[in-house]
Amino acid sequence: MSSSSTAVPGSSPIAETAPLSLCALEPRVPADRLVAEMVPPPRFDSVRFDTYVPDPSQPSQIEAVKVLSGFAAGLGGAHATGSGKRKWFGKKAVAPSGPRGVYLDGGYGVGKTHLLASLWHATPAAPSLKAFGTFVELTNLVGALGFQQTVQTLSGHRLLCIDEFELDDPGDTVLVSSLLSRLVEAGVALAATSNTLPGKLGEGRFASADFLREIQGLSSHFRPLRIDGEDYRHRGLPDAPPPYSEEQVTKAAYATEGASLDDFPALLDHLARVHPSRYGALTDGVRAVCLTEVQPVPDQSTALRLVVLADRLYDREVPVLASGLPFDRLFSEEMLNGGYRKKYFRAISRLTALARDAKGLVAQ
Repeated sequence: MSSSSTAVPGSSPIAETAPLSLCALEPRVPADRLVAEMVPPPRFDSVRFDTYVPDPSQPSQIEAVKVLSGFAAGLGGAHATGSGKRKWFGKKAVAPSGPRGVYLDGGYGVGKTHLLASLWHATPAAPSLKAFGTFVELTNLVGALGFQQTVQTLSGHRLLCIDEFELDDPGDTVLVSSLLSRLVEAGVALAATSNTLPGKLGEGRFASADFLREIQGLSSHFRPLRIDGEDYRHRGLPDAPPPYSEEQVTKAAYATEGASLDDFPALLDHLARVHPSRYGALTDGVRAVCLTEVQPVPDQSTALRLVVLADRLYDREVPVLASGLPFDRLFSEEMLNGGYRKKYFRAISRLTALARDAKGLVAQ
């Protein structure tokens, strides 16, 4: 789209410049930025153990804060020993006793990500010596840098936090397990969470026994920490707003500084030409995403790319205003019942939350 003054068809000019188009962007992200951006998302910038409010009826939540606080304090000394560790004055550091990893085992909405981000913040090390990312971001990092370069880049870190560890792709599970094995050898401490399917599917939480079995050789490095509780996100949430008309979405895009405006099918095509590790950069400076003609995604590869974009938008708290079908109709029944259903339900949940955030963009 042109950056000159443009009027919405059939209306008077309502903005000095036309909205951005994500389809026009092809960001190039240097490797050092990919690693530097492995920090808690903006919505978790200010969380700390002190801001986590345990449910008094759930002792496991109180215990989790205590254990994780101690775990963070224990990472304040010298980097743990390992094959790649530096020796000072010819002496090899002594490895701390106990597991070098912790796995937060619990269902949806009990505050696992809050606690994981709090652990990152509480660990006494410079941000450049600790990393935080989702499982998907970690696999994308390997895809962008290559396995050996990723090992070399992360080996000097004191802590690696992995949110939403996913075990639905055997290839990715083996890849990440191999990566973590190398990092453990280098002395990197680990912390991870994983989510189960929504309760309405009747499949309970993803238990620590399943997690430890899947990562096999890494299991001895993780201490399972169970966190029970009710999903706080289900308490009084408003219904998702219905989609708006194409005219409403277009007018909002022109009236909102920093908004983007794209045809949904065209955006899906564009995502196939951009590496998922760059989806965060794709949204740099974008204050709101406006989409027209939302319709079901045509295939699984396209759907998985959309999931990554939804995660990056959610991390950055970018509201999404859309016309067409509601977001709960993006994915087919076959997809929602298949091996990647957890990702699709997460994407629906997050896009719905961002759609609620976008309500204020539409003139009443």
